[in-house]
Amino acid sequence: MTSNQPHIAFLGIGLMGAPMTRNLLDAGFPMTLWNRTASKCDPFAGEATIAETPADAVREADVVITMLENGDVVEDVLVGQGTIEALKSGALVIDMSSVQPSLARRHAELAREQGAGYVDAPVSGGTVGAVEARLSIMAGGSEADVGRARPVFEAMGKCTRIGPVGAGQLAKLANQAIVGITIGAVSEALLLAAKGGADPAAVREALMGGFAGSRILELHGQRMIERDFAPGAPARIQLKDLRMILDEARSEGLTLPLSQQVHNGYLSLVANGHSDVDHSGLLLELEHLNGTLMGSLGRGPKE
Repeated sequence: MTSNQPHIAFLGIGLMGAPMTRNLLDAGFPMTLWNRTASKCDPFAGEATIAETPADAVREADVVITMLENGDVVEDVLVGQGTIEALKSGALVIDMSSVQPSLARRHAELAREQGAGYVDAPVSGGTVGAVEARLSIMAGGSEADVGRARPVFEAMGKCTRIGPVGAGQLAKLANQAIVGITIGAVSEALLLAAKGGADPAAVREALMGGFAGSRILELHGQRMIERDFAPGAPARIQLKDLRMILDEARSEGLTLPLSQQVHNGYLSLVANGHSDVDHSGLLLELEHLNGTLMGSLGRGPKE
């Protein structure tokens, strides 16, 4: 560990936060951790300080990272529990959660009043990207603040500065629109092929070499074929992101029909008891709607 590494307070040791913390520790950053369920910090107890409250975690931190489930939780942790007020002057807050752009701007202003910087830096890449330190990090903030954050980001993935505060969250909304719509498209395509008698695994393999090839077809298409819906990114989180997309669209006077349709699909999926399946589990809602299962082989009525 080098002596000039900034001290990081990491708030939120969940599915994403735990592997991100692992990579930061491996990169030599001194760390203080906090999580609402304290036991999730236990695997790191020999390498990091564990704080009882988020405010305690940040008092001596040079960099504060939040990786929390939604905007309401971020608001409670940063504002409701007095964490922003506990920041030392000159600290840098990096919110890597997915929240509303307007909330990011508000928190940036509150941080500024405490003499602290702020970057909104949501990520894409899921738990696999978090474990492998190859997250796509979408940063919103001043060039100076994003520059300060880059050495930290390099331990977790690749950062692109999108623009001022809030721009990172806008990029994440764009990402989630593409992800949600593409999961819907892959679900429909594979179910269509299977129902007609084609082997969905062979269809996926063939499509991977053509213009329809994508990371989602590669990874989530395989999940659908194997019916492996253990959560990497839970469906309830995808639904939350789609709600934010539609809210942002309304505030800008836009109508996004594809996002609306996919939102409705995830809403039904969650209402039918599948809130914690992986977001690739949208296939389950499509199967429910059609009263049929895709199966691992496309033995449809035409076989």
